[in-house]
Amino acid sequence: MASLAEFRDAIARHAPRDGTFDCRLPGVKLIRCSTPTMPMPVIYEPTVCFVAQGRKRALLGSSVYYYDPSCYLLASVGLPVMGAVIEATAAQPYLSLQIDLDAAVLGELALQYPRPAAEHRAPAGLSLNAMTSGLLDATTRLVALLDSPADAEALGPLALREILYRLLTGPDGSVLQAMTHGDSRHGQIARAILWIRANFRGACRIDEVARIAGMSRSSFHAHFKTVTAMSPLEFRTQLRMQEARRLMVSGGLDAADAGHRVGYESPSQFSRDYARLFGMPPATDAQRLRLADA
Repeated sequence: MASLAEFRDAIARHAPRDGTFDCRLPGVKLIRCSTPTMPMPVIYEPTVCFVAQGRKRALLGSSVYYYDPSCYLLASVGLPVMGAVIEATAAQPYLSLQIDLDAAVLGELALQYPRPAAEHRAPAGLSLNAMTSGLLDATTRLVALLDSPADAEALGPLALREILYRLLTGPDGSVLQAMTHGDSRHGQIARAILWIRANFRGACRIDEVARIAGMSRSSFHAHFKTVTAMSPLEFRTQLRMQEARRLMVSGGLDAADAGHRVGYESPSQFSRDYARLFGMPPATDAQRLRLADA
C-alpha cells in the first residue's frame, strides 16, 4: 500500500511551484501553496479534495470545515465557500489533489453497486470523511501515472473510476448515490441551486424556486438549508458578493457600479452586505486585493 510520503512526493513532482495545475487527466488538478492565504470566496463545484500536506479551512455559511491529510472534503453541489490555506511553509507547502465528480461514471457505479435507500432528508452539500488506506493507495497511483503520459492515458480513467467507487462505497456514499438521482431531495435542491446561480442578479422568489425544485415552500426552505448551510436569500447574497468582488478587482469597476451589476438598487445596502461578508467596505477590500496581486 502507498504511504502518505509517496502521495506527497508524487504531487510535489508535478506541482513544482505555487499554483493550480491541470493534468493530462480531465477533471484532475494539483494544488501547491507555500504560505497561508487570506480567506477567498470560491465556488466549490461537485468535487473531492485530498490533502497530502498542510491544512485548509472552508467556511460555508456559519459552518467551518478543516481538512488535512487525515480527511478528505467532498462537495456534492456548487456552493459559495470562503477558503483559506492555514498551514503551509516553503519547506512544507500545502499540497492537494482535486478531482471533479464525474456524474456519468458515478451513475454507472451507482447502478452496479446500489446502496440502501438514503434518509428522506437531503444530505449536507459539504462534508468531511476520514481518509482510508484504500483511497490513499488509489490517489497515489493516480498522481504517479503522470510520470508516464502513455500510462496516464490508458490507466488514468481506471484509477479515477476506482477512486469514485471507493467514495461511493464509503461513509459518504449515500450523498454520491443521491447525486445520481434527479428525483432525490438532493437532486431537487441541486436543480434549485443551478437556477439561483444562473439568476442571482434578479429577484429570488422562494415560491418560484420551490416550484423549480418540486417542493412545498416550507420543505424547500428546510432542505435547502440542510444542503447549503444557509437560506436561499443568503445563498444569493454570497453569489452576488463574489461576483461584485471579481468585477471590482479584475474588472476595475467602482463599488456603486459593481453593486448595480449584481442586482443591488441601493449602494448603501450593497456596502452593508459586502462589509458583513468580507469584513470591510467594498472599495477598501478591492484596493487591498489589487495591491496584494501587484
